[in-house]
Amino acid sequence: MVTHVPTPGGFEVPLWRAVAVFRVASLAYVCVIVARDADRYAHPFAAGALVLAMAAWTIVTAIGYAAPSRRGWPLLIADLGVIVAILLVTPWVMGREAIEAGLPTLAVAWLSGPVLAWAVSGGRRRGVVAALVIGGTDLLTRGMVTPTAINGAILMLLAGVVVGYVARLAVRAEQRLQQAVELEAATRERERLARDIHDSVLQVLALVSRRGERLDGEAGELARLAGEQEAALRALISDAGPRATDGPMDLRELLGRYASASVSLSTPATPVLLAPPVARELAAATGAALDNVARHGGGRAWVLVEDEGATVTVSIRDEGPGFPPQRLTEAAAQGRLGVAQAIRGRLADLGGTATINSVPGSGTEVELTVPRRRP
Repeated sequence: MVTHVPTPGGFEVPLWRAVAVFRVASLAYVCVIVARDADRYAHPFAAGALVLAMAAWTIVTAIGYAAPSRRGWPLLIADLGVIVAILLVTPWVMGREAIEAGLPTLAVAWLSGPVLAWAVSGGRRRGVVAALVIGGTDLLTRGMVTPTAINGAILMLLAGVVVGYVARLAVRAEQRLQQAVELEAATRERERLARDIHDSVLQVLALVSRRGERLDGEAGELARLAGEQEAALRALISDAGPRATDGPMDLRELLGRYASASVSLSTPATPVLLAPPVARELAAATGAALDNVARHGGGRAWVLVEDEGATVTVSIRDEGPGFPPQRLTEAAAQGRLGVAQAIRGRLADLGGTATINSVPGSGTEVELTVPRRRP
């Protein structure tokens, strides 16, 4: 099955096309207005030249905004500058009498083009900025405040806000779709690899482990290692793979990587959800405790996860030789801070506690408790 990945910026393409169509349609409306009122302008030929300039700039922006690489500040500022320039020369072209008579200005609706372009490119804030610049310039060049002019400025402002908001929604929707498609592709690839591994590597490791588990010497050691690698591979391919990082994390999934032939993991049947920083640090402290078990010959270890509602507790117990209670204090005094920093330090940062109980000849038990919420 082929997974189609959405093209970056694909959701914005229809918006940019809509802006281009709006410019063309509004330019046609400008032509109708100028043709109707040209005989009342102070300089009708100059009005015709301005219409040609608008048509040329409409073509420039249609080509420019069509390519994502050209939708930067140079074109956006130039677009805004062209409209401002046209508004500044409008009183001279139309004449004061035509403006006072209430004739529509030359740009009419066409002047809203940069507002839409700024809104699509950067959201409602940019749209509001462009609307304020163009609306303020339009009011200043008229030399008079009329209800029509105020209504036009308010409509541009609303267009900037609404179009900008819709554009940002489109961008966020595209990002989430991209993440979902990547997650699906990664999950399918993981499932394919899991099938291949199960049909080959896991079967061989299981066979070696079963055949050699009763043998002594190097053959028995090889069988033990094969069993550990089989458990590690099964934990790896059963992992859900990439997932969203927003929201709580399931502690069971983070601790699953430590399960092996020598480490038995027991967890609740339901997810143990914690804030991502808390879950990661608690899993890291558990890993540090298991490292100590392996380093000091603790043999087999058992990990138990208990979800008590307000708190979560992880207990690590081994069958090793144990140590006297004062050894941790002596190690800290000598500058060996492995347990203090890797385990107790992490739990202290989370507002939790780390309790270590050990008796010579009876193994060691480490109990890690964290609150559901950080203090």
